[in-house]
Amino acid sequence: MKPQEYIDAIAAGEKDEELKAVYVLDSAVELQRTRYINTIREFIGIFGGDRDVIITSAPGRTEVCGNHTDHNNGKVLAASVNLDAIAVCALNESNTVRVQSIGHAMNVVDLDKLLPDEAEFGHSTAMVRGVAAKIKDMGYSVGGFDAVTASDVMGGSGLSSSAAFEVLLGTSISYLFNDGKISPVEIAKIAQYSENVFFGKPSGLLDQTASSVGTFVTIDFKSTENPVIKKVDFDFSASGYSLCIVDTGGSHSDLTDDYAAVRGEMESVAEAMGKSVLRETDYGEFKKALPELFGKVSERALLRAFHFYNENIRVEKAVEALESGNFDAFKEIIIDSGRSSYMYNQNVYSPSNPTSQRLSLALCVTEDILKGKGAYRVHGGGFAGTIQAFVPNEMLDEYKAAIESVFGAGNCHVLIIRPIGGTKVM
Repeated sequence: MKPQEYIDAIAAGEKDEELKAVYVLDSAVELQRTRYINTIREFIGIFGGDRDVIITSAPGRTEVCGNHTDHNNGKVLAASVNLDAIAVCALNESNTVRVQSIGHAMNVVDLDKLLPDEAEFGHSTAMVRGVAAKIKDMGYSVGGFDAVTASDVMGGSGLSSSAAFEVLLGTSISYLFNDGKISPVEIAKIAQYSENVFFGKPSGLLDQTASSVGTFVTIDFKSTENPVIKKVDFDFSASGYSLCIVDTGGSHSDLTDDYAAVRGEMESVAEAMGKSVLRETDYGEFKKALPELFGKVSERALLRAFHFYNENIRVEKAVEALESGNFDAFKEIIIDSGRSSYMYNQNVYSPSNPTSQRLSLALCVTEDILKGKGAYRVHGGGFAGTIQAFVPNEMLDEYKAAIESVFGAGNCHVLIIRPIGGTKVM
């Protein structure tokens, strides 16, 4: 379809069912109509309206359980959310990719030049180049195209705006040139490769997999080359709960050492047992070795190891609870995960600035409101940033008002678990 034909069909409500399949709520469909039309108009303004276009989408993600386990080859439970990046794309009959993200400079990539360039590290053009390079290396087709993208995945929120952008690119190339045949797991690996090799960020596979596969997904990183990825069948929209991500306003700027210490201390325990990561040992071996480990590694390292082993068990139990439809059991597991992160993994505030405890305060206020009725935990890497809360829908207004009275209007983002990952919409 031509861009104007899409605009007319969306405005007339003819695409509402396709939008609802992705965004679930009728109220969301109304908002998306306007958003999609505006993005298509941006495409027309930049690239013209004479070519057929496709529209693709890739969601942000939330870590549900498995806090700080992936870097030691552990298990995680994640999910896609209803905030996403969308793209309006058209073939351009050239060997150049042009991607205009609204509000940013245009990314231009020559498909004859698909090697990493350190000068591009940290820039979105590197992601475009990396995704195209990996898809071509895998034997799939890649060609020139033009795209306009728009994203409502907040940067710095722990919802992985970069992964959504990378998955969006892979999904777009899959549908433009390969009839949608590149699998969601392949797209996740392509996106991770782009981020690691071309963007210069050594991320794991969690973010990209949750975005690409969609809904709840559990990942076992025992083999980092071939992680076991499983979609979890659970209809969150029928649970009676909303997912809230609360931005406490803390800065991540000076937390690199704190993040590195979690991984390093876990690995120090593994090394003391003759292994490289904790997953290469089991919980029983660790407990048996505890008297010998005491004094060889720090006490905090031992606490973080306890967290790792038990968090892997919690991931398994959370998956079982969702698959059996036992949301009450699921909530208790999430609360246990949060307590372990707070007490044992100790990533709710930075030890270098112990009087600044915004995450702790947000969790305290949340527990005071939701105790016995919801679930709550630190979100993502921790130390600053966001918390996650599963809030009963009948308490949503009360919770949002209370938490925003402390951390500011608009800082409680009410989300749902999106049932679809990277996809062509319409």
